[in-house]
Amino acid sequence: MAISNIERIGKGLQILRLGLAPYIQRELKSIYKDRWWASGIEAFLENAVGREALSGSGTPEERYERLDVQALLVIMWENWNNVFKTELGHSGRSYVSELREVRNQWAHQQPFDAEDTFRALDTMTRMVEMVNGKGLADLQELSRDMLRQRFEAETKRELKKSTAVLSTGVTQGLKSWREIATPHPDVASGRYQMAEFAADLFQVITGKAEAEYREPEEFFRRTYLTEGLIRLLSQAWARLASAGGDPVVELQTNFGGGKTHSMLALFHLFGGQLKPQDVPGLENLVPARLKGGEAALHVARQEVLVGTQLSPAEVRTKPDGIEIHTLWGEMAWQIGKAVGKAGEAYALVSEEDRRGVSPGSEKLTKLFDQFGPVLVLIDEWVAYARQLYGKDDLPGGSFDANMTFAQALTEAAKAVPDAMVVAAIPQSDIEIGGEGGKAALERIRNVFGRVEAVWKPATATESFEIVRRRLFQPVTDYAARDAVCRAFTEMYQANRAEFPSECREADYEKRIVSAYPIHPELFDRLYEDWSTLERFQRTRGVLRMMAAIVHELWERQDGSLMIMPGSVPMDTTDVRFEVTRYLPEGWGAVVDKDIDGALSRPLAIDRDNPNLGRYSASRRVSRTIFVGSAPSAGAQKVHGIEEVRIKLGCVQPGESTAVFGDALRRLSEELTYLYSDSTRYWFDTRPTITRIASDRAAQYERKPEIVEDEIIRRIREMVRRDRGEFAGVHAIPSNSGDVPDETTCRLVILGPLNAHRTRSEESKALSAAREILEHRGSSPRLYRNMLVFLAADAERLAELEQGVRNWLAWTSIKQDEEQLNLDSSQKRQVDKQVQNNEDTINARLLETFCHLIVPTQEGTNPIEWSVSRLQGGDNLVTRASKKLKNEQQLITEWSPALLRMELDRWLWKDVNHISTKQLWDYMAQYLYLSRLRDEEVLISAIRNGAGSLTWGDYFAYASAIKSDGAYMGLVAGSIPAVSLDSASVVVKPEAAKKQREEEVKKQETTTPYPTGDKAPTNGVNEPGVVGTTLFPDDVVDTKKEIVLRRFHGTVELDATRLGRDAGRISDEVLTHLTSLVGAKAKIVLEIEVEVPNGIPEDKMRIINENCNTLKFKGHGFEEG
Repeated sequence: MAISNIERIGKGLQILRLGLAPYIQRELKSIYKDRWWASGIEAFLENAVGREALSGSGTPEERYERLDVQALLVIMWENWNNVFKTELGHSGRSYVSELREVRNQWAHQQPFDAEDTFRALDTMTRMVEMVNGKGLADLQELSRDMLRQRFEAETKRELKKSTAVLSTGVTQGLKSWREIATPHPDVASGRYQMAEFAADLFQVITGKAEAEYREPEEFFRRTYLTEGLIRLLSQAWARLASAGGDPVVELQTNFGGGKTHSMLALFHLFGGQLKPQDVPGLENLVPARLKGGEAALHVARQEVLVGTQLSPAEVRTKPDGIEIHTLWGEMAWQIGKAVGKAGEAYALVSEEDRRGVSPGSEKLTKLFDQFGPVLVLIDEWVAYARQLYGKDDLPGGSFDANMTFAQALTEAAKAVPDAMVVAAIPQSDIEIGGEGGKAALERIRNVFGRVEAVWKPATATESFEIVRRRLFQPVTDYAARDAVCRAFTEMYQANRAEFPSECREADYEKRIVSAYPIHPELFDRLYEDWSTLERFQRTRGVLRMMAAIVHELWERQDGSLMIMPGSVPMDTTDVRFEVTRYLPEGWGAVVDKDIDGALSRPLAIDRDNPNLGRYSASRRVSRTIFVGSAPSAGAQKVHGIEEVRIKLGCVQPGESTAVFGDALRRLSEELTYLYSDSTRYWFDTRPTITRIASDRAAQYERKPEIVEDEIIRRIREMVRRDRGEFAGVHAIPSNSGDVPDETTCRLVILGPLNAHRTRSEESKALSAAREILEHRGSSPRLYRNMLVFLAADAERLAELEQGVRNWLAWTSIKQDEEQLNLDSSQKRQVDKQVQNNEDTINARLLETFCHLIVPTQEGTNPIEWSVSRLQGGDNLVTRASKKLKNEQQLITEWSPALLRMELDRWLWKDVNHISTKQLWDYMAQYLYLSRLRDEEVLISAIRNGAGSLTWGDYFAYASAIKSDGAYMGLVAGSIPAVSLDSASVVVKPEAAKKQREEEVKKQETTTPYPTGDKAPTNGVNEPGVVGTTLFPDDVVDTKKEIVLRRFHGTVELDATRLGRDAGRISDEVLTHLTSLVGAKAKIVLEIEVEVPNGIPEDKMRIINENCNTLKFKGHGFEEG
């Protein structure tokens, strides 16, 4: 059953995890030793990433096994500079970055098209291959399966719409390339797989490769024997026959240059499965010194080492039970196995293999002598050796031991006449890797440089034949081919001013013939320009791209005389995928809009202009410019290609060059991404200005004070706009003296130099906060409970600083627009980049300044520091305010019950009252007390407590204390006017009740009342409630007629029918009262709820917030 692209990505990520996990763990242990879990993993995983492993139990190894691929990629990214940079280099970091994005898109179920899917799987494959991880073959098969599905679907398409077919005006009588050259069936039908163009030595020796690489006869049938390859095979023939020849050969080319293909030729030629007569042209391989004599092929004892398939961290157990640790152990075992004596051969180096030390050249010489002739093929040696760099504890031996082996190996090969060593040495950064790869490459080159013969597989001209032979069957209609080639030559000579000068040379016609049916200009652009791209694998890359092009043109029944740059069908999925996959981001939009496709501008221009549309001139010109300028658009010192070379890439015999010139000028006026300097033309995604910005940003790395000042400026600007719940916000104070010592809560934002590092024993942020908390300048700080701190995250700070550098760079470009002579399009790009970087900085400020640091204390215990991470989209101050309020670390509205708890616990254990001023001073000073925003919070709590009908559960308030100890202006049960001064006091309810009882008794004994009358209650002094007492001067004359002017009533409501009952009371009671003239109604709702099992903390928080929102004058929770 076919699977979706999302499922393919998911399977790939599972395999990626299995491939990366052992490698990451090994590297972390190598650097951090016993602290590998704490320093390499715990320090960097946060939020939901790795939660199961971090919160679970078990040993670090057991917890590590529970990490998913997201966590592994985060670990690699965060530990890059300390752990992985040396071995994996820039390419590895790019892969990790790309795979993190792929994983996130997959996790959020974002769609993947065929191009995205293949690129993701390809990057996974490269990543696993780079670390010699498990599952490489599974990833390769997954990639091939995805391509196979896509190509099978493509073969079922209907014939292309007419818009896809190019019009031409070629000379009558000349045959099109389709009539002369026939593609191989797999290319013509689209059944080929891109992986088939990649020779894999390991798959060949294990019998898993495609037939064209696995079968010797088929391999040589499709292999063009270049001059370099003939010389290599001839030298090997002589060497293995003890008739001279080079003992050591270094195959050195760029990625995809044919190194592995050359090794396969050696493997098949001397593997004993090929007869001399089976190889066409074998006579050209016989060394001159052996001609006329014994020229038989010698079967060599072959030893094949593929570095990407051997892990120096693993011990390999062979079928005979022998355990292999090192390259030299593997080499000896393979050599002996060829003649059924693996154990005997391995015994020669067994001790050195177990100890991980290199055998001397004497032992290797003995091995070669005893089992010769010997052919040692080493591919991906650098990929193997870079894994040993800086490590001494792997089974594969140390880095130095392996380099010593390289020297001993070359010396032994030189000493034995029928021994030969062939090694592939990379040149491209993508193969070399990081610092470890570079060190390995340098050492191996130094060793090989003493004895080797450097060999480069193919010249540019020979590469034409390699590609032609792989894609096309042999041409049989030579006359028709030659007629076409001659017509092109005559056109170039007849229009000398319209084409480059080299076209008029006699050799150019030979080049046309040798490259046919592909035009030499297309080959030149692919080999000279496209092969400079990191992922483009030279001949392999040309094969991949040309296979897609040929297949598409064959299906379209293309009528062109040759396949030219202007013929490249960029409007199709396959070709567009093959072309853009090598280019940086952004080219897809350029292709769709300015180059090719149903909605492209060139197609519209051809449709609107019959003279241009007759030749599809606009599309052919735009394609030619793209092929000639896209791969190196950002790196070229001289941009683009000249008009004569554009015409070379698209004009055919019988067509007017002037038409293509007109198309070029029309395109230069109308296309968005086409640029020119009057003589040269190029497509670009605007890397030029980007490069200027990048250079300027790099300059700011040498001026960190400017970046720091900009961060400080932005922080201070942000806090000026919003202070949240704080009386003051102090952004990046220069010293502790800049922070006032006052009784209002303040937020101190620490500067970038005092960033906080999670799980670090020595945090600069904590040190700076401690200094400010303890001192103000040279004096001790008194009001310490009024300070909280906000600090930057040390790991995120680098990203913020880079964002600021980018913003500074783009801002400087905007200031220099006139000096830089920017056009309107470039100015718009600058404006957009300035705004984008502005947005990036604002986002990164929030991400970076995220550590809220709060001092806390339990009684007289040492001060502790609570560090929490802020989240959310508000600004810094608002986020800090919300976090502190939610965690009850900053009180903006305080319940009298909580104040009473603080008083009982800490402040009035042995006294009946405390002055309000002293109470506020205590609250502002001591860290074990609640942190109040300001004095108004305390005043409000006192007012609500003393004024509550249940004040007996809280406290009372008095304006002063008389000389006899009695409380003056004692208030309880009514709202007092609270002052924070030395005279005013908060009174224990027991003391207040006692004084009120004494006052009532005194009132009863001193006030005359009529017999049988009670002292008037005034509606307040009812049982259980103490209100404002009536004294003798307030006695009512009961003989006068009393006018009742006030109504009060109390009623209990059904909590489940509150709305109904309240409505009835309003209708049947309140309506009658409020209808009276001058009536003023005051309604107070008193709520009392008892919960036997207690009220949960989250409910308490919600209720408190809602009560505050609804403007409750008093509310609180009690133990009950």
